[in-house]
Amino acid sequence: MTTTLLISDLHLHPGAPEVTEGFLDWLERRAHGVDALYILGDFFEAWIGDDLLDHADQDPTGNAALAIRVAGALRQLADKGTAIYLMHGNRDFLLGHRFAAAAGAKLVTDPAVLRFADQPVLLMHGDSLCTRDEAYMAFREQARNPAWQEQILSMPLADRLQLAAQLRQQSGEANSSKAEDIMDVTPTEVERVMRDHGVTTLIHGHTHRPAVHEMEVEEQPARRIVLGDWQPGKGWEVEIGADGDPVLREIAL
Repeated sequence: MTTTLLISDLHLHPGAPEVTEGFLDWLERRAHGVDALYILGDFFEAWIGDDLLDHADQDPTGNAALAIRVAGALRQLADKGTAIYLMHGNRDFLLGHRFAAAAGAKLVTDPAVLRFADQPVLLMHGDSLCTRDEAYMAFREQARNPAWQEQILSMPLADRLQLAAQLRQQSGEANSSKAEDIMDVTPTEVERVMRDHGVTTLIHGHTHRPAVHEMEVEEQPARRIVLGDWQPGKGWEVEIGADGDPVLREIAL
């Protein structure tokens, strides 16, 4: 029997050790023995470059030590036969092939179409669906620019750590003044993306609003499955078994 697990929005960082410990326990208890694990973005609260793995002694924030520990745990799972896939989120868009290699994982594009029981399923982080948030969409376009990323990665480590902290603070301040619907997905964009990819099932994260939304695409029954974010004591997963039917589930950590 084949089993695939999907998770997103763990936002791992040193200031939330309960989530890190819960995730590592989940890896051993729940993910052990599954065929594939997909992490659909915002795995880390922030990612300033894969060279962070070399500088644990220069990182007073503890992010480097956390990344090394998490990569090691994923590598153990991969070495036992589980295929691991990482998708970029809006917080960890600088996550690179070096971290993926250390974790025994592969990077996947956003969006990605997979087949389960011969049915296509679209996987996304979900931030690109929030088109009504024009300020964020402008930042997203900049942040995905290879030239901009190269410029950021050329900065000294200490400067990048400071920049990451500033961006998190600015994001929090900006989101506090935005209407709730602006930060949610745009229904017409969801329908367009699903139609363009020829799917009737979409799985994504980002909005922190876990739910299964029944809808129609091209007059066909469809569904949008939203993964929730992980918090102390609680997380969210989607399980897809041999029948290809995705099941959204709240999990205790």
